Amino acid sequence: MFDHSVAAVVAGVGCCLPVRVVQNTDEPISRLDTTDEWIRSRTGIERRRWAGPGESTGDLAVEAGRRALESAGADSVDLVVLSTTTPDHHSPATAPWVAAQLGLGQVPAFDIAAACSGFVYALAVGDAWIRSAMAQRVLVIGAETLSTITDMSDRGTAVVFADGAGAAVLRRGTREEAGAVLAVRLGSDGTQKDLAVIAAGGSRRPDAQRDAEPGERCLRMQGPQMFGHAVRRMTEVSRGVLDHVGWQVEDVEAFIGHQANQRILDKVADLVGVPAGRCLGNIRRVGNTSSASIPLVMDEAVRDKAVAPGARTLLTAFGGGAVWGAVALTWPDIQPSP
Repeated sequence: MFDHSVAAVVAGVGCCLPVRVVQNTDEPISRLDTTDEWIRSRTGIERRRWAGPGESTGDLAVEAGRRALESAGADSVDLVVLSTTTPDHHSPATAPWVAAQLGLGQVPAFDIAAACSGFVYALAVGDAWIRSAMAQRVLVIGAETLSTITDMSDRGTAVVFADGAGAAVLRRGTREEAGAVLAVRLGSDGTQKDLAVIAAGGSRRPDAQRDAEPGERCLRMQGPQMFGHAVRRMTEVSRGVLDHVGWQVEDVEAFIGHQANQRILDKVADLVGVPAGRCLGNIRRVGNTSSASIPLVMDEAVRDKAVAPGARTLLTAFGGGAVWGAVALTWPDIQPSP
């Protein structure tokens, strides 16, 4: 049974972005059948970060997690949840290694795969563990190296996907505190699994002989269909979570959507009714980092003091699977990591 006076409270945030910056005019983007103007107008992206040689998802996750722990002033947690589409290995999971690198001992640690909605799903897991008294403190991380599963000759994905990691520490607290998670709503529709899929390499098509076409081992996306589904589901789930907590859209002081495409973000904000001035984002500078995108924006906003502690905040995301979700929380009163 949950104690409804208890809440998971955001106690710290952190991020890690690779050093390598790739502009729209840099290779390999510049070799595609596109232009800087087209990319900006269709996606809102001017540049993105890609991991360097030997730099893994786990490496980025460790650094983001370390900074989140420093932000929270914590040196221990009871659980580590890592959301990623690009784990260091098919097996084992990456989260236990991340926990070990952070010196967190033998705490429970596991990966979840919920594509671009992964951070929202991971946040829901941490929230449930805390409210059910299974944990006092949880480290939630979204980390991706999408460049490792991107066909650099495919304009539909190469111009969009990027690498990075963002993390948050949740602690047990009350619903009245700044940073409290007040409601989470999730959903899925497996009939839409082909919206974004890596065709080969899984158990359905193992590709043990490596006879699949190179593009079949990379992430392929049905762009126009993805756009429509993302707008619909993010709008619906955002309205649903607002209804659940009893907020009017006018009450929302900060809105962070998954940084997939600026046109998607603008459309969802318009349909939900959130003014542009209350929308936070970084897609122009960072690209689409999948499950890392929301915590990356949160970390940036904390550093910039862009949102007042206690401000009513809405998070929402949609990803391949198809999966989607939304979170209502109050903005945390925390310090950025050193």
